[in-house]
Amino acid sequence: MANIKPLRGLRFNPEKVGDLAKVVSPPYDVISRETMENLYKNHTNSIINLELGRQSGTPDDAIYRHAADIFQQWLAENIFIKDEKPAFYYYVQDFIVNEVPRTRRGFLCTMKAEGYQTGNVIPHEQTLPWHKSQRLKLLQYTRANFSPIFGVYHQESRRVEEILANAAAEKGEPNIDIIDCLNERHRIWVIDNEVVINEIIKSLANLPIYIADGHHRYETASTFAEEALQQGKTGCDYLLVSLSNCYDEGLYILPTHRIIEKCDNFSLDTFVNQLEKDFTVSPIQTGNTGNKEENLNTLILQMEEKGKQQPTFGLYSGENQFYLLQLKNPDAINHYAPEHSTEWRKLDISILHGLIIEPLLHIGPDQLATEGYVSYARNNFEPVEAVDKGQGILALFVNMTQIQQMIDVANSGNKMPQKSTFFYPKLLSGLVIHQLDD
Repeated sequence: MANIKPLRGLRFNPEKVGDLAKVVSPPYDVISRETMENLYKNHTNSIINLELGRQSGTPDDAIYRHAADIFQQWLAENIFIKDEKPAFYYYVQDFIVNEVPRTRRGFLCTMKAEGYQTGNVIPHEQTLPWHKSQRLKLLQYTRANFSPIFGVYHQESRRVEEILANAAAEKGEPNIDIIDCLNERHRIWVIDNEVVINEIIKSLANLPIYIADGHHRYETASTFAEEALQQGKTGCDYLLVSLSNCYDEGLYILPTHRIIEKCDNFSLDTFVNQLEKDFTVSPIQTGNTGNKEENLNTLILQMEEKGKQQPTFGLYSGENQFYLLQLKNPDAINHYAPEHSTEWRKLDISILHGLIIEPLLHIGPDQLATEGYVSYARNNFEPVEAVDKGQGILALFVNMTQIQQMIDVANSGNKMPQKSTFFYPKLLSGLVIHQLDD
């Protein structure tokens, strides 16, 4: 079982900051330089000041010392208010994907950060040491979580969702209700009823938590807790999380497409001929061959439909040439990464790398770790534009990873290749803050 607890969250004080939508932000790892600058300009008290420093020409530690100083200053100025009672925070996000309105539900709490060996918290993705080192410095200096990691649990009865919805209905209007810069709605109800809190904890008592997003922050928190314990400090082993049921209809994973930026001695004809060994390669034909957007949409729709039967990918080679790639022999992947589980090798991303990117384009783990070989996109048209502008030699499109696939791989003890999942929408930073010293 994962150990979860309520928290006395810090929240922005509306009387001090005004419009809450102007002080919260997307999480640090999806913020572009342009977005970061806009967040700084939009409001003096933007959470970006704490979550992602922008000082240039200074040692890394100076950025995090500065964030800690600002945090303490804002605490003194009552920029934040602390809830009087420990609470769970029912978090509802309304968003649109492919013109379809969706709602994702979850709740914010704290969860014990411990080693994966306990089996209480299960990862599904690899992490990079550099990112963890930077998050660790922020945690060491500020001793606070400004954004939650995202976890999912597997509860078919959906009891926790029922409890939370009933508790929110009893309270009435949400404590927070904002529309963000992407026109997505975020609502939070503060649930501080001890009976309700204990019922939720009891309902989740025997269930592990799967990390959906935030592996770097979770592992950072675990390292921080170990360091604190060695120094004789207690109370440093819980971090801020948002938990959702994997049966929630609003749980949505965007596909992450690959843009191949370079490949030594690349020949499109040779590449297509090599693909035909393991794939059926079909050019996309539409009634209007000159309409690039129509051809792309046709490719994506056919990928989704054919992908229900067998692993299916899309290829764009430039000059409005789109191809559908369907795996002919499922056993073709068996030779690739034999140290991994069957569940891991069934993943579209594993097949893409194991049968196409690595053997045919000669881009393996060493090249993937180096900038300039592969870049990533979640918008369908972005890879097409990159190839047409000469920023890539070809684009490879993938279908979304299913939540059950993620759980199956995690349960097998394996971790997915990087950029396998992109849970959408992201959780906002700054809605609720967890102080470790509380």
